[in-house]
Amino acid sequence: MKMRVRKAVFPAAGLGTRFLPATKAQPKEMLPLVDKPIIQYGVEEAMASGCDQIIIVTGRGKSAIEDHFDVSYELEKMLEERGKTELLAVVRHISDMIHVAYVRQKEAMGLGHAVLMARELVGHEPFAVLLADDVIDAEVPCLKQMVEVFEETQSSVIATQTVEGKAISAYGVIDAKPVNGRWQGKLFDIQDLVEKPRPEEAPSNQAVIGRYILTPTIFEMLENTPLGAGGELQLTDGMRQLLKREKIYAYKFDGKRHDTGDKLGFLKATVEFALKREDLGGPLREWMKKLEL
Repeated sequence: MKMRVRKAVFPAAGLGTRFLPATKAQPKEMLPLVDKPIIQYGVEEAMASGCDQIIIVTGRGKSAIEDHFDVSYELEKMLEERGKTELLAVVRHISDMIHVAYVRQKEAMGLGHAVLMARELVGHEPFAVLLADDVIDAEVPCLKQMVEVFEETQSSVIATQTVEGKAISAYGVIDAKPVNGRWQGKLFDIQDLVEKPRPEEAPSNQAVIGRYILTPTIFEMLENTPLGAGGELQLTDGMRQLLKREKIYAYKFDGKRHDTGDKLGFLKATVEFALKREDLGGPLREWMKKLEL
């Protein structure tokens, strides 16, 4: 039988220091893009891609995430009594959308360590990893595009985007060969992964972004991967070990990625998402025209 991707892991134990003081008592994953928390965009993407189980790796001070996806009886009762049926439907949709499980990462020891924390809940099956900071606006959800690749290849798949010039040094970069066939130059057979190379040493212009589909073999690799700089376990190091055992493909997805973990990226995403809204787009455009830029 072919393997299916049913579970999605969200590492969410980071401290969000780039958004202090806003994140002193609030998880960065709960910062709103217009009127929806960042992490909810990722959860909805996972749902739309066929995942029916969400695993969120949390840490200290992240209880607001659990509260968000839980039932709020007092709020629902108040909205019902006041006849606010549309808002009631929105609130119930959040708590009814999917089964969510949580695992605690006691120390922020890197992305690889966060993924390893989900091992028992994932079990022996392939799974997706979504980094909530990367909000991707796409006609076909980015993860769904990747699931189609996985269903054909039955191998790990990571999402990439083209990054030119000096900016490539901020990413993991693939060294890979294009795969011929129906993927129209979007699929690559990875030979190696390089973390944050100098521009002149980058093996390609294809940068890894926050969407992964991984086989369960990754857990064994991470378990035996030594800690890197800062005492952290890097997912990239685990994937390099995985390459010695299995194929890993990269897929250049269709869509626009917003880096909401960056202040400017967060502001740009907020404006672009608001402009696409029927209730906000028109008035926001009119207001922007009056700005003295």
